[in-house]
Amino acid sequence: MKKTGLLDIQKMKDEGENITMLTAYDFQTSRILDGCNVDILLVGDSVGNVIMGLENTLPVTVAEMIYHVKAVVRGRKHALVVADMPFMSYQVSIEEAKKNAGALIKEGGAEAVKVEGGENVEAVIRAICEIDIPVMGHIGLTPQSIHRMGGYKIQGKDEQQREKLIADALAVERAGAFSVVLEGIPKSLARRISDTLRIPTIGIGAGVHCGGQVLVINDLIGLSGKFRPKFVKQYAQVEEIIKNAVKEFVTDVKTEKFPTDEYSFK
Repeated sequence: MKKTGLLDIQKMKDEGENITMLTAYDFQTSRILDGCNVDILLVGDSVGNVIMGLENTLPVTVAEMIYHVKAVVRGRKHALVVADMPFMSYQVSIEEAKKNAGALIKEGGAEAVKVEGGENVEAVIRAICEIDIPVMGHIGLTPQSIHRMGGYKIQGKDEQQREKLIADALAVERAGAFSVVLEGIPKSLARRISDTLRIPTIGIGAGVHCGGQVLVINDLIGLSGKFRPKFVKQYAQVEEIIKNAVKEFVTDVKTEKFPTDEYSFK
């Protein structure tokens, strides 16, 4: 299988092929997902919730993102690796945004960065693209804006919000982004945006009419505890598999059933 690049992502859109994207935060997960022909691996700032146990993504730093990007890059051979730009890595100034985007590419090894926002970050996206760093946009429910939004709430439910999100999508495309994530919006709005834009849309909680879909890998495989958003389909219950294996290990050690001669050196 050949390496996936930006031109391949646009080709999928043009030819009507759905794009697959999953989050990855470490070497082994990256290796496994890459071997399953996932098109894009997103090193999301969701690492804050999923791996670090934080309440939200806001405390995640650029240095922490670089650490996880490096691990993911080592594990993949084919997928395109996109790194989230964490909170306050692009909001202070355009120069800071370019510097931090560059660090995720040069130090981390990512091939593109993702920026949350629409019209408000159009100039930022354009500036990053102008220094030849590909940008993926992200509009709708943007986790870095949870305080303004009052939590993780569906966006685009009234006409004013819908028109604003359409304007945001057009701004992201106009600025030069190669794709845009649509999160937590009604499927009818996602369809309207997807039909309007030339670049691919990738949905999460945005319905079937997007050009592709993304999920957090821990949600997909049942490693998120009781947390399960409406839009998540769990394809496995890995948490139960791990629990059963560990319980068996504990029992075997306590009862001296492990290690046996089979697992010992002579």
